[in-house]
Amino acid sequence: MNIKFTIEKNSNVLKFQQLVDAILDSISRNELKEGDMLPSVNQIMKDCQLSRDTVFKAYAELKKRDVVESVPNRGYFVTRKITKIFLFLDTFKAYKEVLYHSILNHLPKNISVDLHFHHYNIDLFDKIITESVGRYTKYIVMNFDHKKVKNIIDKIPKEQLLIIDWKINGEGKSCVYQNFGEAVYNCLDKNLSAISKYKRFTLFYPDFTYHPREIVEHFEHFGKNNNLNYRVITTFDEFDLKKGDLYFLVSDRTLAKFLDQCSEKGFEPGQEVGVISYNDTPMKKYVKEGITVISTDFNQMGQKAAEFIVQGKPVNVEVPTTLKLRSSL
Repeated sequence: MNIKFTIEKNSNVLKFQQLVDAILDSISRNELKEGDMLPSVNQIMKDCQLSRDTVFKAYAELKKRDVVESVPNRGYFVTRKITKIFLFLDTFKAYKEVLYHSILNHLPKNISVDLHFHHYNIDLFDKIITESVGRYTKYIVMNFDHKKVKNIIDKIPKEQLLIIDWKINGEGKSCVYQNFGEAVYNCLDKNLSAISKYKRFTLFYPDFTYHPREIVEHFEHFGKNNNLNYRVITTFDEFDLKKGDLYFLVSDRTLAKFLDQCSEKGFEPGQEVGVISYNDTPMKKYVKEGITVISTDFNQMGQKAAEFIVQGKPVNVEVPTTLKLRSSL
């Protein structure tokens, strides 16, 4: 095969992984087809200036994925077509890891997922999407609230795009999302008796968060409709735990501060003070005998995203949001 792969010497990605990704990309583009022979180990070593061990490691990884097979005294051959998927998340947190692995676990082995992060940086968001258009079969994008986002994601063909987690900028597009407003209100309303035992209910909506602001509006409606002593704070200067307080925290950074103050003041969550955290993670059911959470089902979100990838049909699904009652409330 007259095909060469590019390896970046100064990249943070390991060279063997670069070679794996380059071969997968060639297969997904049909530059390499089922039955085609890959370049020999010696040829890759020469073209890419790689060690023999690095090339063998890359080929071993491709064999492990059932993408290539080795034939004694002949070489390595492509065994099947690879579909490449573009997955664009905001940041990599514990609950995003649940989502990511759920997507992978519900996909067949011949589908490869390239994971990217934008960290709410609009220039990076634009750059990565612009450079990725035309290179993938499907695009799974977790976007955010910025005036430029819609025009950027409109670069992706609508039938190839799925918006996940937050439906913003998803008009007329396939979406698998959670409801940050009404669903949260309903979760609180169903647990009014547990909430009412506290003297004051505080939503800590920090000024550094990108969490959808509609949660503030629905929290305030809930407090007003039920005649609660409620408030919204935005800075750590206002965050001083008092006995009888219940906190609703949308950031794990603020949850850590809450637990620090509990330790300093000798408060036991669920007794002197209470806390509801947003987004469940595998650890929250174990911390302090269990942190109460309001969360969507990220496993289900990943499963629905995988169904869109495999079936290719338009989808518009709201994944349920529930309150998991644990000892902290």
